[in-house]
Amino acid sequence: MRKLGLIGGMSWVSTRAYYERINRLVQKAKTPVHSAPLLIESLEYAPLYAVREEESWDEAARTLIESARRLEDAGAGAIVIAANSMHRVYDRVAEAIGIEIIHIADTVGKALEGHDIGEVLLLGTRPVMTESFYRQRIIGHGVDLLPPDEDDVEMVDSIIYKELMLGKVSRDAERALKTIITRKEQRGAGAVILACTELGLVVDTDANVLPVFDTTDTHCQAAADWILAKD
Repeated sequence: MRKLGLIGGMSWVSTRAYYERINRLVQKAKTPVHSAPLLIESLEYAPLYAVREEESWDEAARTLIESARRLEDAGAGAIVIAANSMHRVYDRVAEAIGIEIIHIADTVGKALEGHDIGEVLLLGTRPVMTESFYRQRIIGHGVDLLPPDEDDVEMVDSIIYKELMLGKVSRDAERALKTIITRKEQRGAGAVILACTELGLVVDTDANVLPVFDTTDTHCQAAADWILAKD
């Protein structure tokens, strides 16, 4: 199997999910005694928390570039960044190293290709829901995304940063997400993308009014496929 680098710590909750899901996928494909060969760099999250200003994004890019270079030097053949929002600096990180970075939005875009489901609701942090770096990557796979609703953006962004990234799960958050998804389904949405690695904590992907595409699942599947592929 090939060795994959994982940039995590954004948050540690998402890193835990990646580690478990990738290993379970490898185990399922191989045998119960197999595990994924991973190099994990778990970053200190506080300086990267709730990045808003362009200067702060520049610092985030430098942090991720340094991390990616360390993983490449340690022998990783490809890298995944275990955070949707941090793909805002994907291009700068990818240009700074000589190995592939598997883009999370491409994995969910490919999963949606060929599905005749109309417009899709995108849920995540404010940058993910509103900025072109993420939306255009998915649209590039032929997916029609609903325009962001400011009230929804504010609600979901707050739940992610004030609760989920701190490892907290509340009934209020579960109800809020269910209300948003139900309302969008009534207005014609055909599916929902969970574009935050922690949103699966409060959205039941198996018992929902809409088909749910979880980027953590699609990213981990792509990571496991890379690990298992032959050179």
